[in-house]
Amino acid sequence: MTSSVSTTEVVMPGLVGPDGFETRRRVLPDPAPGEVLVTVEATGISFAEHAMRLGRYPGQPSFPFVPGYDLVGAVTATGPGAEAALLGHRVAAMTKTGGWATHALLKVADVVPVPAGPDSAEVEALVVNGLTAYQMLHRRAKVRAGQTILVHGVNGGVGTTLSQLALHAGVRVIGTSSPRHHEALRELGVLPVDYNDPDLARRVRELAPTGVDAVFDHIGGKSITRSWGLLARGGTLVSYAMLKDTGPMIPAFVALLGRLAWLNVLPNGRRAGFFDVWGGKLLRPKRFRSNLHQDLSTVFSLLADGILRPQIAARLPLTRIQEAVELAESHTIVGKVVLLP
Repeated sequence: MTSSVSTTEVVMPGLVGPDGFETRRRVLPDPAPGEVLVTVEATGISFAEHAMRLGRYPGQPSFPFVPGYDLVGAVTATGPGAEAALLGHRVAAMTKTGGWATHALLKVADVVPVPAGPDSAEVEALVVNGLTAYQMLHRRAKVRAGQTILVHGVNGGVGTTLSQLALHAGVRVIGTSSPRHHEALRELGVLPVDYNDPDLARRVRELAPTGVDAVFDHIGGKSITRSWGLLARGGTLVSYAMLKDTGPMIPAFVALLGRLAWLNVLPNGRRAGFFDVWGGKLLRPKRFRSNLHQDLSTVFSLLADGILRPQIAARLPLTRIQEAVELAESHTIVGKVVLLP
């Protein structure tokens, strides 16, 4: 089935502020073999877009381009070789770019079916955040029931999702955040700690005297050393730090990887590593897609069963992109800002 449609897209034209995005309309070609056309029902704002508009996301395309790390929508047309049975069904996809639009052409191998029940905004809040959290928790750190973990930035989209997944698995969660979020975090079952507390390490040790079994660190820099020091013997440090807004990007990333590699040399039974949700796609694309489908399907099932409660800070139309980006970058919210095209 073919159908040329006009799409509205938000464009990142260059190194811009939240007020610098542009909107354009263009006609999409018919889906190519193995492709589907998706009418986007929800997309979202992640830290990646912040890094991209500053030119600091490794591997980002040349300007101008359409941002949008992930999306949820309904299949409205299929190309040759794509399953016609997908027509009319909701799917989710990791896109890295291209999600901030009313329509998107995607490879059928990259879309994951979405169960009936949850609305598209709820699903969207758990695509990149859910996949990142699930894989860090279960594939990288391999936590077990009865263990204790520390999650930095626990009030964010990844942090809240990771915490719920851990609590569901019988894992105790300590989380750092601003005190304004502590009450909401306690309601989730998290033990909150003020991330600005100069005695943060001591506060964590009071809650976990022998150390934590895993730390999930999105901060990088000096935080890596502190997080490493809070690990129990046999514990795992998972860094998923984005690069700082200033300074040479490549040397900073190499330095981070070097520091993590050096920590692994120390003979103390602990491990450290960097997590990239896209890791392995180039070298092992089949395995990457298999894990993506399996893990996202698990996350969506937990959502449908009411075990995961998506933390949505706001639902805003694509036309209010400046307001949405400013809110997402304000550090005042719990959860994710979802865009509704």
